[in-house]
Amino acid sequence: MNDEYKTCDCKQKNTPRSVEFQADLIKRLNRAIGQLNGVKNMIEDNRYCGDVLVQLSAAESAVRRISEMLLQDHLETCVVEEIRKGNDDVVEEVMTLMRRFR
Repeated sequence: MNDEYKTCDCKQKNTPRSVEFQADLIKRLNRAIGQLNGVKNMIEDNRYCGDVLVQLSAAESAVRRISEMLLQDHLETCVVEEIRKGNDDVVEEVMTLMRRFR
């Protein structure tokens, strides 16, 4: 097969999440999006750099928290399920994911 036609080895799997958890994630994402839109407006208005940086920090914290919540849910559900099936390769996947959040 020609290298230019390699397919993506991405995994697409539907992950069942509780309605409450999904709603909480969406609420947090919308809040972070609002914060980023606010930062964009601050930059367009030439606001003081320190104020912009404070708002960027808040948006980063919000996104980081969402990531932490999803990672914990992934560990408690998908990873446990795969290990119970005997798929120890999932540990390497988790390590790769965790390295992204340093």
